[in-house]
Amino acid sequence: MYAVIRTGAKQYRVQPGDKLEVELLDGENGKEIVLDDVLLVADGDNVTVGKPTVAGARVTAEVIEADQKAKKVIAFKFRRREGYHRKRGIRAHHTILKIKEIIVK
Repeated sequence: MYAVIRTGAKQYRVQPGDKLEVELLDGENGKEIVLDDVLLVADGDNVTVGKPTVAGARVTAEVIEADQKAKKVIAFKFRRREGYHRKRGIRAHHTILKIKEIIVK
């Protein structure tokens, strides 16, 4: 059984036992959260597609690490022969989840 969920303006294909790195969510380490934006649920040959979400479906997950920083991303601008360059870096904050179960009513 697997599901497609939406969180943080991105979509993820998840199944029970998966570890997932998503954009920062509210929650503490060890806390259980519920993801309600389920777009698709598949159980073998039985596939349910939502319009836009599947009614009564939700995914429960446990927060493994609440506020982890990602690798630094460098944005570098350069114009040749003009003495112009700008270097900026950012480290996005992420939450690591472990998918517990997919519930369909």
